[in-house]
Amino acid sequence: MSKHKTVSFDNEPLILVDTDDNVTGYESKVNAHLGDGILHRAFSIFLFTDDDRVLLQQRSGKKPLWPLYWSNSCCSHPRKGETYEQAVHRRLREELALDADLVYLYKFRYQAGFGEVGAEHELCSVFVGKIPAPVRIDVNPSEIEVCQWMPAADVDRMIVEHPDQITPWFVMEWRRLRGEFRDTIAQLRSRGMISAA
Repeated sequence: MSKHKTVSFDNEPLILVDTDDNVTGYESKVNAHLGDGILHRAFSIFLFTDDDRVLLQQRSGKKPLWPLYWSNSCCSHPRKGETYEQAVHRRLREELALDADLVYLYKFRYQAGFGEVGAEHELCSVFVGKIPAPVRIDVNPSEIEVCQWMPAADVDRMIVEHPDQITPWFVMEWRRLRGEFRDTIAQLRSRGMISAA
C-alpha cells in the first residue's frame, strides 16, 4: 500500500477572484477548469540550489490538464479559507515530502486552454526558494511522474527546443525569472530543507 495519499480532489473549493485578487466567490476545482476556465487563485514554486539547478517535475499522466508535461517544482491552488502562505507549504509537503523557506516574487494572470478538456485561468503567485544542494525527492505519484534537478542553462535550451513538452505557465514564469528576477534569485540565501516524510 502506498504511503502517499491522494491530495487533489475534483470538489476541493478554489478561490475565485477578480484581476485585483479580490475574492468573488468559490467553485469546485473541476468546474473552475471547464471551458475557458474561471479566474481563480493559484501559485507556482521554484526550488533552486546554490549551483543554479532548479527542480522540475513531470506531471502525472493521470492529470486531465497537461499530463506528462514538464513544469516547475510545484504548483497548485489555495483552497477556501487558506492563505497563499499556508497553501504553498502544504503543497510542498503533499507533492514532494519536503518543506523549504520561500520568497514571494510576483503574481500574474494567464489563461491557457488544453484542447477540449478544459483550461487554466489563474491569478498565479510565484514563489522561489533555495537549498544548498540537490536532494533526492520522494514524489507523490498521484501528482508527479518524476522529478529532475536541472541546470538553469539546460532549462533555457529545453524551452527553446521542446516547447511542446512544457506547461504554458512554466514557460511564462521561467522567462520572467531569468530576465527580471535573475539577480534576486542569485542573491537568495541558501536555506535548509525540512523533510516532511
